[in-house]
Amino acid sequence: MSSLEIRPAAAADLPSVTEIYEHAVRFGTATFELTAPDLSEMTRRFDALTADGFPYLVAVLDGRAVGYAHAGAYRPRPAYRFTVENSIYLRPAIQGRGIGQKLLQRLIADCEARGFRQMIAVIGDSANAASIGVHSRCGFQMIGTHPDVGFKFGRWLDTVMMQLALGEGGRTIPGTSEGD
Repeated sequence: MSSLEIRPAAAADLPSVTEIYEHAVRFGTATFELTAPDLSEMTRRFDALTADGFPYLVAVLDGRAVGYAHAGAYRPRPAYRFTVENSIYLRPAIQGRGIGQKLLQRLIADCEARGFRQMIAVIGDSANAASIGVHSRCGFQMIGTHPDVGFKFGRWLDTVMMQLALGEGGRTIPGTSEGD
């Protein structure tokens, strides 16, 4: 991986991001969306996340976007404001090469720098060993499994919940340590 770059995503990256996510929707169980959003909807989502101060990253290999990751609000109520949920998607051809882990590590660092305290991974399909593995390698702890909560491709799917404390996590009150 001579020229891997992980950087903040830009509007020019969104056609590639849309293509990557479309493949995940159409052929995978990591997302429970049933219809792939078009470029306009992916742009709306990107704009909303970045306007709210959440990190949105892209991995570029040899000049081509091969993956992306972002964080967003875990839940809309204000008490959850220090907790984010992450998303990571890669082109199938580059999976298993460590790019997802590099994206997640950078996403974690960017979220910590913004003062977030917890990161939640809601992993679609308990058979998604790659995603569970990359989250485990980055320090996430298994929280639990919600069995049979999604129905896609004619079968029931679980979601796996994993969690990582960011920075001080829950050890201090926000605003009492540097960076909050």
